[in-house]
Amino acid sequence: MAGASDHGDFVVLAIPGLRTERGQNAREHWRKRAKRVAHEKAVVSAMLQAFVGTFARTRLALPLVVTFVRVAPSNGLDTDNLSGAFKSPRDAVAAWVGTDDRSKLYEWRYDQRRGPWGVEIRVQCAGERGGA
Repeated sequence: MAGASDHGDFVVLAIPGLRTERGQNAREHWRKRAKRVAHEKAVVSAMLQAFVGTFARTRLALPLVVTFVRVAPSNGLDTDNLSGAFKSPRDAVAAWVGTDDRSKLYEWRYDQRRGPWGVEIRVQCAGERGGA
């Protein structure tokens, strides 16, 4: 079930069913890729607005540690494709925060585990790094 949990110093957003592709190794037509990227950004943006909204954003001070977890029934991706698979969700989080994703005010982390398709996003203040 989709949802978010606000823990004061960090927020966890769960998006079951969202499939992230193989990053740089995804071989797909440009139109199909554009549609997939737009869908990923729209879903993450909508979930951030609906479940997290502004209540957490006002308490989460930069710099931030953002951890993306890819949940998939497969054996997983190598690290470069794992980070590439989260390009669209990363852009959506940066737009929600209001600071470009190449800023040094972010530390981007990536992880993966087996399970039904989905994505988990944890956003926390850089000073609160415990429990990732």
